[in-house]
Amino acid sequence: MSDVLVTPLDLAEMLLGTPPVVLDVRWQLGDFDGREAYRDGHIPGAVYADLDTELAAPPSGAVGGRHPIPAIEDLQAAARSWGITDGVPVVVYDDSGNLAAARAWWLLRWAGLADVRLLDGGLAAWTAEGLRTTTGDGGRPRAGKVTLTGGNLPLATIDDVASGTARGSLRRQRGDGEFLRASATQRPRPPALGHP
Repeated sequence: MSDVLVTPLDLAEMLLGTPPVVLDVRWQLGDFDGREAYRDGHIPGAVYADLDTELAAPPSGAVGGRHPIPAIEDLQAAARSWGITDGVPVVVYDDSGNLAAARAWWLLRWAGLADVRLLDGGLAAWTAEGLRTTTGDGGRPRAGKVTLTGGNLPLATIDDVASGTARGSLRRQRGDGEFLRASATQRPRPPALGHP
C-alpha cells in the first residue's frame, strides 16, 4: 500500500519519469462545472473525472444519497477511459479541500486499486509551489487495462448505521456551506461527528 498523500513536488518528479494517472476531480455543490474549471487550468497530463457521472451512479431517491456508489462495471469502464491500468499509481486532486478527491480516493481503493494517493493541498498547493498548469480539454489517454472488484474497503449501509451495527465513529463529511444551507431534516442526528 502507498502513502495516502503525495506532495506537489513529489508528483512533479513522478511526472518526469513513468507518470501516474492523474485525475482532476473538481466538484462543488450547486451550479458548478468541474469540466470547465479543468479546461481553465489543470495539472499537465491530468484527466478530468466527473464526480456526478463517472464516480457515482444516478441518484435513486432516499437510498444512496446524492452520489450512490456506481456499478463496478461502470466504474471499471470509466477507470479504463481515464487510462488506469493495473499496477500503475493514481493521484487524485481537486480545488475544494480534497473533499471530492477523497471520494475518488476511497472509491478507487474500495474497487481494488492499491496505489491511489491524494495530492496534498490539491491544485492550490500545486500552483503555490510555482508548478505549471495547462489549459484545454487535454484529450483522453489510451484506454487502460484495469480490473476492478468492489468491497475492498469497509462500507456501512444506511441500515448498518440505523441499527447500530456499523463499527467506528459516524462522521458527516460536508463543507460548512452545506451545513448552513441544510434544513433541519437534512442535518445529521447526534452523535454524528461534524454536526455544527
